[in-house]
Amino acid sequence: MSLASGISSPAAGIPLMPERCDFTVFGGTGNLSLHKLLPALYHSELEGHLPDDTRIIGVSLTDLDDDAYRALVHDALLEQVGDLDDDTSERLLARLHHVRLDIEEAADWHNLYGLLKDRPEVESTVRVYYLAVAPTLFGPICRRLGDGGMTEAPARVVLEKPLGHDLASARAINAVVGEVFDESQIFRIDHYLGKESVQNLLVTRFANTLLEPLWNSHWIDHIQITVAETVGVGERVGYYDRAGAMRDMVQNHLLQLLCLVAMEPPIEVGREDVRDEKMKVLQALKPMTAVEIDRDIVRGRYAAGPVEGRQVKSYDEEVGRVSTGSTDEGLTETFVALKAEVQNWRWAGVPFYLRTGKRMDRRSSEIVVVFKEPPHDVFPHRTGVTAPNRLHIQVQPDEGMRLHLTAKEPGPGGYRLKPVSLDLNFASAFTQRSPDAYERLLMDVVKGNPTLFMRRDEVEAAWTWVDPIIQHWTESGLPPKRYAAGSAGPTTAITLIERDGRSWQEDSL
Repeated sequence: MSLASGISSPAAGIPLMPERCDFTVFGGTGNLSLHKLLPALYHSELEGHLPDDTRIIGVSLTDLDDDAYRALVHDALLEQVGDLDDDTSERLLARLHHVRLDIEEAADWHNLYGLLKDRPEVESTVRVYYLAVAPTLFGPICRRLGDGGMTEAPARVVLEKPLGHDLASARAINAVVGEVFDESQIFRIDHYLGKESVQNLLVTRFANTLLEPLWNSHWIDHIQITVAETVGVGERVGYYDRAGAMRDMVQNHLLQLLCLVAMEPPIEVGREDVRDEKMKVLQALKPMTAVEIDRDIVRGRYAAGPVEGRQVKSYDEEVGRVSTGSTDEGLTETFVALKAEVQNWRWAGVPFYLRTGKRMDRRSSEIVVVFKEPPHDVFPHRTGVTAPNRLHIQVQPDEGMRLHLTAKEPGPGGYRLKPVSLDLNFASAFTQRSPDAYERLLMDVVKGNPTLFMRRDEVEAAWTWVDPIIQHWTESGLPPKRYAAGSAGPTTAITLIERDGRSWQEDSL
């Protein structure tokens, strides 16, 4: 078998790096490309992870020749990376090409076709097409690639979110891309799955005998997943005002984290096994009735307030809308907190509390597993403070883990108990640089490893669960609750968890 096919090594079950690759980025002059993708490729070049015979082709409507594009990318790398290694940047820039392309112009497409075919051993070259463009362009681009004979294996296409606005539009996108590419060639990216701490969650669960026997409803009281941001909508106003936090964050990032926390052990961490188990979790999510949506989900929208020492505008002001408090000013939420249930043998009765918001009091993405109290108190005359054991997994900004236990304080006379923690900070535990999520994911695409990417049935199952919630909000017409920028969200989000006798875990590493 050709290495360029990305077929797994029979011995190791791990896809091999091909000998040659053409990495084509549609939207090659956009923010995603210049701020994330090309810096990730720079670091891959620095670490020696790119195939030796690699070309990077930026495609955009901008009139740039190769030299002008290289200058644009160099400036972006200086801004995003900082001090550049001269040899590395020279090697990366030498790989760059630019093609001006209007999707409607056949001649522009022939220019791209000609460049892609203009290399020796073209039949064994892995072609990666990264669609860093609006989803409305996914279908037209894929059809044009198919018309030009550019989609035969080992070609791969990467789809950025949003993958639809609802279930129907997600199915439409999947269908039109699926007309051209086989499902095995489609890589739907969620950058959260490329974060080291998220991948380490699989290692923590399945490479250690300490935790997996406790990872069930017998020993776990509840699980919290939080993705909090201090930023507002910024330049994404046009998209965000049509999407909101449920579509932008819950449907993909938070549900993907929930799947990794709740999934059963896969046969092997590779190929389809992980995605099969994640799909089972999505299928086991309990659908929410209208009564449960009103009771177990909190929606919020930030008002003006202080964030990180400066006064910021309200969401309505940022989108150019005057806030009157009426229900006709839009229903977009910037905050969601909810209680979900996974209806299977392992998790029966264990609530999953999810929350995400913009303009919050801190930037943090974390998973907290709260264990049950000991079944019998053998220290009835103790003093001090106790708390349930917790495993705190910090996804960002400081990746790491903290296991909270109870210990006896040193000293004579009786038992004075105190919560203590065992800490693992990735930055201090591992001396090498922690790769960016895109860096890992892009190399997995080149190798043809789909483990950390969303499969079609996963995307559609997530929308199947989310759609009725959004539909109920639309039909009810009730506006989101207001919360001050720089706060922890609406007070009703605190009530949501405290009425169950629990509380949000706010400690950080």
